[in-house]
Amino acid sequence: MPTAPTADHILTARQALAAADPVLVRVVEAVPPFEWRLRTGGFEGLFRMIVEQQVSVAAAASIWRRVGEGLGEITPGTVLAHSPEQLRAFGLSGQKARYGHEIARAHVEGRIDFDHLEQLDDAEAIAALTAIKGVGLWTAETFLMFCEGRTDVFPGGDVALQEAMRWADGIEIRPTQKQAYARAVVWRPHRSVAAHLLWSWYGAVKRGEISLEDAR
Repeated sequence: MPTAPTADHILTARQALAAADPVLVRVVEAVPPFEWRLRTGGFEGLFRMIVEQQVSVAAAASIWRRVGEGLGEITPGTVLAHSPEQLRAFGLSGQKARYGHEIARAHVEGRIDFDHLEQLDDAEAIAALTAIKGVGLWTAETFLMFCEGRTDVFPGGDVALQEAMRWADGIEIRPTQKQAYARAVVWRPHRSVAAHLLWSWYGAVKRGEISLEDAR
């Protein structure tokens, strides 16, 4: 059963990141202590991540509530017991309904075992997840972070992270996904905590709590 990193673990990681990379010192200082909010994992967690993508927070909550009410219990079996057309009646797009079936079939057919996914290392888990049609690299990485509490995963393709990295490093051009992965190597084995810090920092800038000049 996945568990969230403790407050002590996060604090130790923040200190290690600041020591390993001076660029992160001001980021660590600007972001207040935070808790790791672990989401529901397993099949339900991945299906929910797919459902919630590319819609507003309010729309995501409404659609997921309808999915829960319609299925009763959110399992591979209940999803497969409903046709894509029936799933669409709960508010899903046709594509997301099909992806829900793909994820459910992958579990039922043994191509991925959500009950024992934590036994795989990060690279193996990402490979298993992205082998499922509809599950991209970003989805796999954020699933491992937020649904499994893994602390050394870094979604290098995330645009907000790339922009925060650009500000932190004081460079003119936002790093590419490949460059972001390479830049994050120095943050091992705490790359998920680094991502949390950069996301929080990015959000504070966008909300006007930190001036862009201070963030550069």
